[in-house]
Formats: sequence, structure tokens, C-alpha cells
Amino acid sequence: MSRPRQLRKIVKPPAFRGYKPYGTHLKNDEVVELLYEEYEAIKLADYDCLTHLEASKLMGVSRATFARIYDSARKKVAKTLVEVKTLKTVFGNTILDDFWFLCSSCSARYTLPNYIKNKNCPLCNSDKVGMLNK
Repeated sequence: MSRPRQLRKIVKPPAFRGYKPYGTHLKNDEVVELLYEEYEAIKLADYDCLTHLEASKLMGVSRATFARIYDSARKKVAKTLVEVKTLKTVFGNTILDDFWFLCSSCSARYTLPNYIKNKNCPLCNSDKVGMLNK
């Protein structure tokens, strides 16, 4: 029997439910589902310009797992663009944490799994970390 899949942490869900191609006359009813953790991987790596190691720490997964999530997300986005398909976001295997930290040194906002005792910033390793009020 395989090991249960670990939940992936995300900062917040996408602010959209999906995207449809604009300006095409092709009738394509196939929908590509982008999981929240895949959206988070693209956001962290491409938008926030974090390394895979930094992003994996924020999501609470290994670097190799992050790379697989990121690769899957890139392929799905490419498929929607090239094959003119609709993109829909779905919840997936994620968890939204209630406890957020703010690093005073690098301004990173992040959460940590409960089993991690070291509360230093995962990006810059600073101990100047405080709770962030929602």
C-alpha cells in the first residue's frame, strides 16, 4: 500500500476560478484542471522568483516534490495555451494554515508545519520573526 499523500501548504487560493480563451472560434469543451498547489508552485517560482528549495520549504514539501508539482503546472498551462482549452482551478491536495509568520529581515510571509520546532525564517534563516495578524 502506498503512503498517504502529504498536504501541500498554500498562501491563499487563486483569485480566479478559471480562464477561457478569448477571440477564438474553435469549439473546445475540454477543461484543464489546475490544482491549487500547482498554481502556488508557479506563483512562488515564476512570480515571486524563489528557488525550488525556498519554495518547497514554504509549501512544506521536499524540493523534488515541488519540482514535480511545478512541472505538472507548467505542462497544464502550456496545454491550455497551445490547444486553446479552458483552465479551471480546483482545490487539490492543499491546506490553508491559520498561523502566519512575517520575517522582519526579508519581509517573507509564510507558515510552518506543526512538526517543525525551529521558527526561523525558511528563506533567510533570521530569528526576527513575528506572528502576522490576518
